[in-house]
Amino acid sequence: MTKRSLKTSAAAVAAVAALSFSLAACGSSDDDASEPAGSTTPTTSATADLDLVSDGKLTVCSDIPYPPFEKFDKSTPSGVAGFDIDMVQYAADKLGLGLEVLDEEFDGLQSGLTLNAGTCDVVASAMTITDEREKNLDFTQGYYNAAQSLLVPDDSDIASIDDLAGKKVGVQKGTTGEDYAEANAPDADIQVLKDDPSLFLALQAGQIDAILQDYPVNAEHEADGGYKVVETYDTGEHYGLAVKSGNTALLDALNDSIDAMKADGTYDTSYEKWFGTKPPAE
Repeated sequence: MTKRSLKTSAAAVAAVAALSFSLAACGSSDDDASEPAGSTTPTTSATADLDLVSDGKLTVCSDIPYPPFEKFDKSTPSGVAGFDIDMVQYAADKLGLGLEVLDEEFDGLQSGLTLNAGTCDVVASAMTITDEREKNLDFTQGYYNAAQSLLVPDDSDIASIDDLAGKKVGVQKGTTGEDYAEANAPDADIQVLKDDPSLFLALQAGQIDAILQDYPVNAEHEADGGYKVVETYDTGEHYGLAVKSGNTALLDALNDSIDAMKADGTYDTSYEKWFGTKPPAE
C-alpha cells in the first residue's frame, strides 16, 4: 500500500468517526425537548406532529388592525404587534418556530373557512369562544375576558343602548358585537361593516351614529379624542386561540404555552403593556 493510499484510508476513517459523532448528537431527543422558551431552533421531535402549513414556522391569521390586540408595526420581526401577537410569538418561541402573521377578514376566521383552506395554523384575532364557532374550530382555554361597548361622538345625545331606536349602529360582520346589537337593540338600524377601520371611518363621516363592539377597541378610539364610550356590557365572553378541528397536538401546545406565559409573568407584563392595568385575578 502506498503512502497516498494510507493517507486516504486514514482520512476516510476520520470522516466516518466524525459522521458517527454528529449522528449521535442529533439523535439526542432529551436535550431538544428541554430547550427553554425563546429557542429559535425548530426541534423535529417537538413540532413534527403539529401539522403546520409551513415547516419551521407558525403561521397565524388575524384581522388587522384591531388594536390593542393586533396592529401593523414595522419595527417587529412579524410586522405586527399587540396582545394577541404577544401570545402567539411566545408560543412560536417556545416551540422553536418562526412566526408569520397574515391579515385576513374576520368572517372567514370565525367561520373556520380560512383554517380549513390551509391558509394558516392558528387564528389569533380577539375571537370569542362560542358554541357555534366550536362546531367548526377547536379553541384553546380562554386567555382574555371581554366585554362589549357603545362608542358615540362627544356631542351625541345617545347615552345608552336604549337610545338607539332609529339610529344607525355600526357592527363588524360575524362578531359577537353584531349578535349583541341584534338581540338588545332591535329597533336600531344596524349597519354591518367588514372591520373596525371601516366602522370608525363611517362614524367619523357621520354615516353611522354609534359603534357597538369590543370595549378595548372602542376605548382606543375614545383615547384619540372626540369620541366617548357611553356604556359597557358584561357579556361573559372569553377570547381563545383557534386551530383547525382535530389538530389536537397544536391545540395542546398552545394551551401549554398559555400556562407557561402566565406562570413566568410574561402574560401579566403583556397585559399591563396593552391595557394599562393588571389582569383580573382568576
